[in-house]
Amino acid sequence: MGGQVSASLTLNTGAPQGCVLSPLLYSLYTFDCVATTNSTSIIKFADDTVVVGLISDNDETAYLEEVGNLVNWCQRNNLLLNVSKTKELIVDFSTKQVRNYQTPIINKSPVERVDSFRYLGVHITQDLSWSCHINTVVRKARQRLYHLRRLRGFRLPSRVLRNFYSCTIESILTGNISTWFGNSNMKDRQALQRVVRLAERIICIKLPDLQSIYNKRCWTKARKIMKDLSHPDNGLFCLLRSGRRFRSLKANTERLRRSFFPQAIRALNHNNITWI
Repeated sequence: MGGQVSASLTLNTGAPQGCVLSPLLYSLYTFDCVATTNSTSIIKFADDTVVVGLISDNDETAYLEEVGNLVNWCQRNNLLLNVSKTKELIVDFSTKQVRNYQTPIINKSPVERVDSFRYLGVHITQDLSWSCHINTVVRKARQRLYHLRRLRGFRLPSRVLRNFYSCTIESILTGNISTWFGNSNMKDRQALQRVVRLAERIICIKLPDLQSIYNKRCWTKARKIMKDLSHPDNGLFCLLRSGRRFRSLKANTERLRRSFFPQAIRALNHNNITWI
C-alpha cells in the first residue's frame, strides 16, 4: 500500500464469519482491485463488487475488457467468482435504435442478464424506477405492523411502541431513502405514507412523515460529504462568491434533478448553511 510492502506471514486460519475485522481485512486484500479505464468504475462494498461501464458509440470494448481484468485479478489473488450469482443489468434510455449488447463471459459461462437486481438492500431496475423496491419495502413494513398491534394488546406504553416502530418499521421504510425517495412517484409515496398512518393509529401518537425524514437525511449526508475532502463527490458542493449558497447542479432531465445531489444542494441552500 502506498508503494510499501509488508513482510510475508503465512496463516492457517481465517477470520470467523460475522467478525468486525473481516470486512476490513477483505477491503485491504482487494485494495488494488481498481478500474483501468476512465469509462469504467469498480464499486466495492466488502465482498460485493460491481463493474459499471459507460458504453458510447456502441463500443463495449472497455467494459468487456474491464470484466476480463476483474476475472484475471481474482484468479491471480486466489479468489473465485460465483458466476451463478453474477448478473448484468443494462440501463439504456436510447429510443433511436435497438442495440444488441454482447454478453460477458466468465470462466466460459455467460453472465445472466436481468431486468432488476438487489444490491445492498436496494432493488435497482433497468429503467431506474423505484416501484419494485418500494413495493418490497411496503410489504415488509406491513408484516411488522402485526407485531406492533400485538404489543399494543399487551398495553405497553406509547414510548415502547414508538421505539419498536422506529427499530423495526421506520428503519425498513427509510433504508437508503436518500437514494430512491426523490425519484419515487406519487402512488408509491402514498403507499409508503399509508404504512406510517396505520402505525400512528396503533400507537396513537404523531410520527414523522417520510418527506421530512428524506430532507433531513439528504442534509445530513451532504454535510458529511462536504467535511470529507477525500470523498470523490466533495467537489460537487461549490460555494458561490457570496459564500452563503451553493452552486446548483445543471440537470437536463427530471430524473437527475430529483436525484440526491441536486436535492442535497437544494436542502443546504434552503437551510442557509454557510461552509467555512
